[in-house]
Amino acid sequence: VHDIVRFARQQGILCQGRGSAANSAVCFALGITELDPTRINLLFERFISHERDEPPDIDVDFEHDRREEVIQYIFRRYGRQRAALTAVVSTYHAAGAVRDVAKALGLPPDQITALADCCGRWTDNLPPPERLRESGFDPDSPLLHRILVLTGELIGFPRHLSQHPGGFVIADQTLDTLVPVENAAMEGRTVIQWDKDDLDAMGLLKVDILALGMLSALRRCFDLVKSYRGEELTLATVPQEDKPTYAMISRADTLGVFQIESRAQMAMLPRLKPQTFYDLVIEVAIVRPGPIQGGMVHPYLRRRTGQEEISYPPELERVFGRTLGVPLFQEQVMELAILAADYTPGEADQLRRSMAAWKRHGGLEPHREQLTSRMLANGYTAEYA
Repeated sequence: VHDIVRFARQQGILCQGRGSAANSAVCFALGITELDPTRINLLFERFISHERDEPPDIDVDFEHDRREEVIQYIFRRYGRQRAALTAVVSTYHAAGAVRDVAKALGLPPDQITALADCCGRWTDNLPPPERLRESGFDPDSPLLHRILVLTGELIGFPRHLSQHPGGFVIADQTLDTLVPVENAAMEGRTVIQWDKDDLDAMGLLKVDILALGMLSALRRCFDLVKSYRGEELTLATVPQEDKPTYAMISRADTLGVFQIESRAQMAMLPRLKPQTFYDLVIEVAIVRPGPIQGGMVHPYLRRRTGQEEISYPPELERVFGRTLGVPLFQEQVMELAILAADYTPGEADQLRRSMAAWKRHGGLEPHREQLTSRMLANGYTAEYA
């Protein structure tokens, strides 16, 4: 990864590592990321731990209009026989499955559209007869019954193979001895026929070479600053505590500003009024499904404006001090589990993974019991646990 980033920087291509790689001091020292993880107490186990079976995941964003230069460098450097893009297995959802089945069984196009609309929110059960009647179908029709049964069997089944937007697998031997390989539709590219889960199971290295349009915009901004003011800026040297900039942000004057230009972000900015770089970190994190659904937004805002008392056990100051006692980040949950419930760092990372996938896999219950029982044993109240 360092070799790829080094090439990009030599060519003047803006790039930035992101995701869990930011938790690695090695990635910071190599210049893959530009944020010192010790500065904001990031957990290394968020990046890799003894309990993880797969290699760490390193995502790097590159300028959108120059990413192809990076891709072709990888092919030149490692050879198309040892480097290839990964595949994505697209699976059937309800609407797509019912469309394909209905078309194969001869339903007219207008009825296919109506049936797809009717079955758009498919569950484990067939659509109720009332809904079918409302859409103009006879629930007792043998043909309709056959379509619905086959649709249910197809949901979740692989539909087609496509190219991952930036996932690269790089091996120390020729890929055709390890995985199935094919030429991509775009000239000069090779694609393997496995997805990222297959690669994790096999222990093959995957690097995400992603395109980000905002990096291209920043490159043009840096060029303008250099042209008019003679200053050479990089992502690492942009001033982080510029007061006029924070005044603009607090007014929600952020159209075109990466990460804080959505309607939801612009609605939150005048309420939170960021004044420091870490305030911006909180701003980006708080307007997300986790804190919103977890009821964290309003308590944080009340505490920030002095309308609610800030309280948490003093030994958890390191965890909750900068977010006023409100857990907003996954790393905070990991640190809480380590400090208050005697989790190992690896166990804490498994807790984080269960939180991220609980809707799909429902894996939080064992952690819930273990976390609360250990916190109670360590002297925390049942209410706090």
